[in-house]
Amino acid sequence: MSDVPLETAAEMPEYFDVLVVGAGPTGLACAIEAKKSGLRPVIVDKGCVCNSLFHYPAHMTFFTTPELLEIGDIPFPSPNPKPTRNEALQYYRQVAAHYRLDVRQYHRVERVSGTDGAFTVHTLDRFGRPGLLHTRKLVMATGYYDLPNYLDIPGENLSKVHHYYFDPHPFFGMDVLVIGGKNSAAIAALELWRSGARVTLVHRESELHRHVKYWIKPDIENRIKNGEIKAYFNAQAVEITPDSVALQTPEGHVTLPNDFVFAMTGYHPDFDFLEGTGVRFDGVDRRPVCDPETLESNIPGIYLAGVIVAGSRTNEIFIENGRFHGRQIAAALASM
Repeated sequence: MSDVPLETAAEMPEYFDVLVVGAGPTGLACAIEAKKSGLRPVIVDKGCVCNSLFHYPAHMTFFTTPELLEIGDIPFPSPNPKPTRNEALQYYRQVAAHYRLDVRQYHRVERVSGTDGAFTVHTLDRFGRPGLLHTRKLVMATGYYDLPNYLDIPGENLSKVHHYYFDPHPFFGMDVLVIGGKNSAAIAALELWRSGARVTLVHRESELHRHVKYWIKPDIENRIKNGEIKAYFNAQAVEITPDSVALQTPEGHVTLPNDFVFAMTGYHPDFDFLEGTGVRFDGVDRRPVCDPETLESNIPGIYLAGVIVAGSRTNEIFIENGRFHGRQIAAALASM
């Protein structure tokens, strides 16, 4: 038994070789590759393991195949050609358990101090209690799904407005407006309609986005053509009230009765947090400055992984390619 008093042991600082911010598939992959290289990693996340995937719709099916979601050289067994959200969550839990990853769930990283080789990461747990972790290197794998692109219109803060689609059942018999023209908006509109909601779709462009999946696009277009889902194109919501939504359309101002709004307008990385660490972003797309081979940012010792490497162009990096960033980073660390 240790002679260190319990209260002292609890306060002893913890030191790691690599601290990964974000416990999504990319963050898990980074920690796995670091561990394979003989380093001691830790992962910190403000939510649960794969927090973004957890907040996807409960019955969601991925657009990709199981093997393209694999990390850590662990096969993803699925009886389906396209796995479900629940299958993916189970798979990533099992991978994390297999590699005995040290994941500090429900700890928010508030700020980072120090320099390369001696970073201090300041955290808060879900009860607001502060903590400190010390690490030689940092990997930012914070994703983008937690920060929606807001409409910035009156009424957006009403409780009836949602920026995440989760389940159609509570909206049976309700007037629901879906804002957006990409996959998430099309899927939400279709599922809500099929569950008995009266659905209106509004999109600022002249047609649905060309990247809407080939099996979804004709479905939503036929529902619109048949009048089962009302659609306004080249239009936008300008005000939300408790009982209505005001739209600006090519035909002029339109006011619709409304019970709920799903603003499926996309998401963006936490630029403010990353800039707080000193990471610099360039250009209209706000791509971070980083070495394309090592993924080290302009701040020595801070590496970037996953979708944040693409800046605001969040459609360029997914699990399928972001999962390999851990190998690049681990190779760079091993060569030092």
